[in-house]
Amino acid sequence: MKPKIKINVECLWFPSREEEIKEFTLYKILSKKYALEITNNPDFLIYGESGKEFLKYNCVRIFYTGESRRPNFNECDYSFCFDYPVTERNYRLPLYKLYTDEFNIVKNENRDVDSIMQEERKFCNFLYSKKRAKVRIEFFHKLNQYKEIDSGGKVLNNLGYLVGDKMEFLKNYKFTIAFENSSYPGYTTEKILHAFAADTIPIYWGNPLVERDFNTKSFINCHEYRSFDDVIKKVIEIDNNDELYRQYLSEPAFTNNVENEFVNEENILNRFEEIFNNQDLVKVAKRTDIIKYYFHILRFNIHKIHRSLKSLAK
Repeated sequence: MKPKIKINVECLWFPSREEEIKEFTLYKILSKKYALEITNNPDFLIYGESGKEFLKYNCVRIFYTGESRRPNFNECDYSFCFDYPVTERNYRLPLYKLYTDEFNIVKNENRDVDSIMQEERKFCNFLYSKKRAKVRIEFFHKLNQYKEIDSGGKVLNNLGYLVGDKMEFLKNYKFTIAFENSSYPGYTTEKILHAFAADTIPIYWGNPLVERDFNTKSFINCHEYRSFDDVIKKVIEIDNNDELYRQYLSEPAFTNNVENEFVNEENILNRFEEIFNNQDLVKVAKRTDIIKYYFHILRFNIHKIHRSLKSLAK
């Protein structure tokens, strides 16, 4: 019989309703070992950065983010995030692990390289919606001088429409510009994973320690080059050399052909077991946090009233 654990999930990117919570990847992983009860009076709360509702909970708080954010250990007891080092309170769990379908494709992939080589694939794609990520926009313009890149997102769109099915779109290309929003050690999202799952070669920038997750013989790691000009020279070389292109496609995506230890489900479950069994934990989440929560609500409502008054005054 599975041990019973009372949990709740708040402040992530989806509504905190039971049906959405049960689709959350961490919930699915935990369900393999525990009988989870979703309740408003939990023993353990998993929460993110999208709100302050977590302050209402006087229980063990577990912060999760896939973005380049750090936990506030004055508010949480434990964290699962992108960041190193792994400690008694922090566990590195990069966002790409939560994309279960693509992760399993890459993990179990046995590419038919000959078939891929015979496909009439276009040059390179760019699929983004955030204008603030200036580094990848700069790279797009540089590489686009060599050969036109198809951009199907909101940023630099040159197709005349927005791409609906990302994975089907990526499968049409030899290369994918797989740049993170920012660069920080350990910060690896789904971008490189999706490129691998579509059998396209990622041109990657973001995590300077990405070689701990992915095999740098299978993609172009911008962090190994002195400049983007040198990166582009490599892209051009691969684009014009079928044997080199084949060599990249033939390499396994994961370093040493094994998933990183931190995204291994057994290790994730072992960390949660340590948390669930730590009966002597002195929680840093204090009851006074409820005062912070109501102050947040008051400030939010004052801001709404202020905006409404300004609108009426126009």
